[in-house]
Amino acid sequence: MVTSIAKGRTARSEPDYIAHAEALAEGFVARAAEHDRTGSFPFENFRELSEAGLLSLTVPAAHGGAGAGARYAARVIGIVGKADPSTALVLSMHYINHLVMARSPTWPARLSRKLARESVEGLALVNALRVEPELGSPARGGLPATIARRTETGWRLSGHKIYSTGSPILKWYLVWARTDDAEPRVGQFLVPAGLPGTRIVETWDHHGLRASGSHDVIFDDVVVPLDAEIDVRKPADWRVPDVAQATVHTIFVAAIYDGVARAARDWLVAFLKGRAACDLAARAGDPWRDRGTAHRQCAADRILRR
Repeated sequence: MVTSIAKGRTARSEPDYIAHAEALAEGFVARAAEHDRTGSFPFENFRELSEAGLLSLTVPAAHGGAGAGARYAARVIGIVGKADPSTALVLSMHYINHLVMARSPTWPARLSRKLARESVEGLALVNALRVEPELGSPARGGLPATIARRTETGWRLSGHKIYSTGSPILKWYLVWARTDDAEPRVGQFLVPAGLPGTRIVETWDHHGLRASGSHDVIFDDVVVPLDAEIDVRKPADWRVPDVAQATVHTIFVAAIYDGVARAARDWLVAFLKGRAACDLAARAGDPWRDRGTAHRQCAADRILRR
């Protein structure tokens, strides 16, 4: 069930989304260290993003979203990335998938409208689950070990995905899998989170991104409808990459890196401005420091202040 929080939301022009992202970032940065320390997922950040209309930023205007493009979305991601890169990473994956489904001729219109509407109305995030322990990223080729078996009543999905960013909050998984045909086809299957046979294994523990929830997701004979097949082709048909999608992905990730770098710069500037000038005499007289250590500390201060 989609959490509805759209009531009471006022219409906003594009510049307002930047202002709202900047306002929300103040709360994100205040909570980021604790989330990273404990590995807890920042659910409150996404509730606030949804209330501000920012989860539907890249949803087409025809479906009630802001209809923003990649350039504008990258600005929002950069602002969020400076405050909390884990939140920004989950948000960027959600944005990318809505941009892709809005322009893709292979996405069933009924399903793309459904996901767009849910993103406008509440907390309904989506991400692609592609990477596997043995295969790695499918961008390098190879068949996934995740298998979709077609039956009379639906697809039965079994497999193991890693680096499933946002897994604690996702409502929809786009699962990269192959069929069990003699000549298998490969592609995406739309799977609702929380179905029987689905479980999240909390393996993710990467310093600085612990709160992204990029855990493993296991599928054990999970049943989905036959129309959950989004874009399934012969392996050879995937050899030509989607250049637009790859470019947007690169831009969004770069925006997060840029935000992290800006945060690091601001921290260093504040540290240097607030740090007292070196007092060699005082440090040399400290019984807990030898004179050589005091000299090295003062030399370091002088280098940092150049």
